[in-house]
Amino acid sequence: QVQLVESGGGLVQAGGSRRLSCVVSGPPGSIFSINLMLWYRQTPGNQREWIASITKEGRATYKNAVRGRFTISRDDAKHTLYLQMNDLRPDDAATYYCNADVMRTPKDLVNYWGQGTQVAVSS
Repeated sequence: QVQLVESGGGLVQAGGSRRLSCVVSGPPGSIFSINLMLWYRQTPGNQREWIASITKEGRATYKNAVRGRFTISRDDAKHTLYLQMNDLRPDDAATYYCNADVMRTPKDLVNYWGQGTQVAVSS
């Protein structure tokens, strides 16, 4: 079974930085390729919101609220997605989730979610 596992969450002071990682893993032969990869975040009582995405070709797109402060990147050799978060603000505090379109075979695409990693920002 393919899994996405996030890490890197924790408590950071406002203005500080944090780097989140998301590793896509599975049994040998279960991952043919990974297409679009995305980061979302969610706070209690609110819907999960998209914040950034990156294509297989490396083209990144950002939500206006994080553009210029957050950087999404990927290392396809390691099946890993990153989110570098700089100049963090209290309203960035949330549980961050990664999402990926995984080609299990050339004709079998499945979308997966990670379990989330929590980021807290102290003012």
